[in-house]
Amino acid sequence: MSSLAFNSLPLQPQLLDTLDSLGYTQMTPIQADSLPAILAGQDVIGQGKTGSGKTAAFALGVLSNLQVKRFRVQSLVLCPTRELADQVAKEIRTLARGIHNIKVLTLCGGMPMGPQIGSLEHGAHILVGTPGRVLDHLQKGRINLEELNTLVLDEADRMLEMGFQEALDSIIGQAPKERQTLLFSATYPKQIESIASSITRKALMVKVEAVHDHSAIRQYFYQVDSREDRDAALAQLLCQYHPESAVVFCNTKVEVQTVTDELRYRGFSVVELHGDMEQRERDQALVQFANKSKSILVATDVAARGLDVDNLDAVFNFELSRDPEVHVHRIGRTGRAGKQGLAFSFFSQKEQYKVALIDEYMDLPIEPAMLPASSGEVSAYDAPMTTLQIDGGKKQKLRPGDILGALTSEGGLQGTQVGKINVMAMRAYVAVQTNAAKKALRKIESGKMKGRSFRARILR
Repeated sequence: MSSLAFNSLPLQPQLLDTLDSLGYTQMTPIQADSLPAILAGQDVIGQGKTGSGKTAAFALGVLSNLQVKRFRVQSLVLCPTRELADQVAKEIRTLARGIHNIKVLTLCGGMPMGPQIGSLEHGAHILVGTPGRVLDHLQKGRINLEELNTLVLDEADRMLEMGFQEALDSIIGQAPKERQTLLFSATYPKQIESIASSITRKALMVKVEAVHDHSAIRQYFYQVDSREDRDAALAQLLCQYHPESAVVFCNTKVEVQTVTDELRYRGFSVVELHGDMEQRERDQALVQFANKSKSILVATDVAARGLDVDNLDAVFNFELSRDPEVHVHRIGRTGRAGKQGLAFSFFSQKEQYKVALIDEYMDLPIEPAMLPASSGEVSAYDAPMTTLQIDGGKKQKLRPGDILGALTSEGGLQGTQVGKINVMAMRAYVAVQTNAAKKALRKIESGKMKGRSFRARILR
């Protein structure tokens, strides 16, 4: 196992110390296969699913290639969504915490332009962002890539699916020809193969096969030919299994909205996530789902990429993916950490070929299941938590401890009634048990935090 140890790599002592403090001693397969080449300066094309450890692989490469005393943009990481960009920037900052004065800047659409312009004027070593916003800053002359030595495309397949090809071409066209290029993708369709060959030089191809732990995920396939039957089957299974956190996958934004509206009409606790939503709406949806204030998230594959939710009880494929590899990524979000997961998939008679492709890809015989017998009227269930939005955040110096203290002060809530607390730039969100939501709202609005009053409201 020694060859899989991080300390077998030529990493800076500060990076090795940080990895050790985080409990990272052994490399994952994609790290073991790609890091020696990355650290040697070679271009790498890596294929691996979410959770394979690819972010740490390219982050360690970026940090190793950095000259901290040169306060110029030396690395650019492009991601398809703001959520993923935020996660990547966070991981880079975590790995860099043992090296002083490294500045990582996030540049994403859906966020105010002013603060980003101000931050760019002060300079940065590493930029992490979405292609549209990065290109906007480049065209306005706010970013100088003359000293760029590392370009990373993370989740390249999703960036192309989202229509970022033109923006990517423009950004890459302004990057120095002499650079290291690292391209990571969960899937590797022909379009990715084409772009990879045009932007990399003598790249090492690293592919880590998805491991299918059939014992951890129970899969059920149901043939439902009419739209009404599909809606009814989804509601029936939700009530039968009562998942506290479930994701329902659809192939299009229109279908996401339709399914969400139907579940909401039936009384379920549901939010949607798709590309046409404003960033504030996306933030609220993700926070409410992650903190158990909403039990069901309906989403497209692109919107759900980078979704960071622990203990997902079930995955529903309201529509089967056109790609069996994407199906595996979808269901792989449940059944983690040794827990039993559930995956339910609907298909019509015309879609039987998709079932056959999944059968062949997973090498798993698939037999259509019978829906559980209905006990009559289907009754929706509520989420265990409710979210309060507070009109103040990091800019007002609010911290999770301030919010918890305000809620549990004299005559307030018990600590066990308070769930996750998320503090963002201008807003904060706190989950409380639903039966204590009104009391929690009164405590926040009648009390003070940081010596001042804050407005709050219950998110429905």
